[in-house]
Amino acid sequence: MDAWHKAEHDTGRRALSAENIDSSADTAAGDKLFAQGCDFVKGVVKMDGLPADGRNEVAFAGRSNVGKSSLINALTGRKALARVSITPGRTRELNFFTLGKDGLLYLVDMPGYGYAKAPKGQVKGWNRLIEDYLKGRQELRRLFLLVDSRHGLKETDRATMALMDEAAVSYQVVLTKADKPKSEELAKVLEKVSAELAKHPAAHPEILVTSSREGHGLSELRAAVAACAVT
Repeated sequence: MDAWHKAEHDTGRRALSAENIDSSADTAAGDKLFAQGCDFVKGVVKMDGLPADGRNEVAFAGRSNVGKSSLINALTGRKALARVSITPGRTRELNFFTLGKDGLLYLVDMPGYGYAKAPKGQVKGWNRLIEDYLKGRQELRRLFLLVDSRHGLKETDRATMALMDEAAVSYQVVLTKADKPKSEELAKVLEKVSAELAKHPAAHPEILVTSSREGHGLSELRAAVAACAVT
């Protein structure tokens, strides 16, 4: 039994895996969507710069160093796609990518929060943009909240969760770097995160467990993204 499945067994709660996703058709649809391409559209620094075409969006957020760029690159199968979000001048932007044939939906790459190496005025402005986007974007179907599986939820994560609860926007926790901790440690983190999510009304009940390096959970995450394209 590998670390991920042992963690699911030990906690008595199933993380989303190939065994409990609705059907193989879901993962096939997700893999097909991501195989059709993902292209950078624009970086947004003000709310009036957001795309106005009404298509559905999913967003990826998480603490700095949570492995977001690696995960997005692994999902899309393009080694340098997420570099767009870390080039000079774009580190404080909401980066929009079209996903799928004819740009079926937007994937929004949100720079890692908790980054403090910037003037306080810039940080305040960036935080306001994030708050306004999360609270007021009708096209946002789901936020995927990336959490390092070695550490679990931190206060910055909880602040984002509280904001999403207030805005009544669905969010789903994605544990990253699941190849790093031992199975017992992963099980404890999964159990703690699961218990905490049960207290949050906007949280999706299933936790996705992923490893960009090992490829674990990528098809399941693609399926979850694909489901948002038609809701």
